[in-house]
Amino acid sequence: MIIDTHIHCGKRVPYETIVPFLKKAGIEGACVFAPVDEVYDRNDPDFNDTPEWQSKRREANRYLLEIARTNQGIYPYLFVWNDFDCNEIFHGYRGIKWHRHEGEPVYNYEDKRCHRLIEKIIEHNLPIVFEENYPNTLNFINNLAPDATVIIPHLGWLNGGFFSIDTSGIWKKEKVYADSSLASKFEITMFLNKYGADKLIFGSDFPFSLPENELKKITSLDISESNKEKILGGNIKRLLGL
Repeated sequence: MIIDTHIHCGKRVPYETIVPFLKKAGIEGACVFAPVDEVYDRNDPDFNDTPEWQSKRREANRYLLEIARTNQGIYPYLFVWNDFDCNEIFHGYRGIKWHRHEGEPVYNYEDKRCHRLIEKIIEHNLPIVFEENYPNTLNFINNLAPDATVIIPHLGWLNGGFFSIDTSGIWKKEKVYADSSLASKFEITMFLNKYGADKLIFGSDFPFSLPENELKKITSLDISESNKEKILGGNIKRLLGL
């Protein structure tokens, strides 16, 4: 079973739009996240959360739960923001999306609610797709959530860059993984040579790339079929407890 672990899905990119691309690539499962613009205003660096945005975010996250209830092989992730709503954890999400880019509104990592949420995430064994700047990535993994299962997307491209993350040593940690979305075959090959197939997870970052194109990067690698199976589905199935 091939699972695309990095799919954006919401009002702007509805599930019905995604399905044909997955079918064309022969992909049977998907981990889905709400689009950023349904979670916070990324264009306002001084953005402050409001009840209206909290409602919008809750609706975006729960849209994914509804899809998962009626479609086999869909694994919804909870996109968290500064309300750090622990109650949402209990609604059936299979993972967490933690995301911001440089220049965007920031997470309040000093908030006690943030620490409580991290504790709940670890308690429920939910993998975190963590996309943040380089200093916050290191702080999160080394200090705030050292026991969490963390997947760094794009082989670190938006977390400071592949070579910076590689040099930091955090991929050596037992519970830190990478996803392959938007990474080059050169970076993928370097990662596999250094860390092995057990640490890499396939993703496409649809709609920013096509599942078929990202899949070819993995299927064309000069590695064993058993290692391809780990990357394309085995590893994420293990992390999700499937």
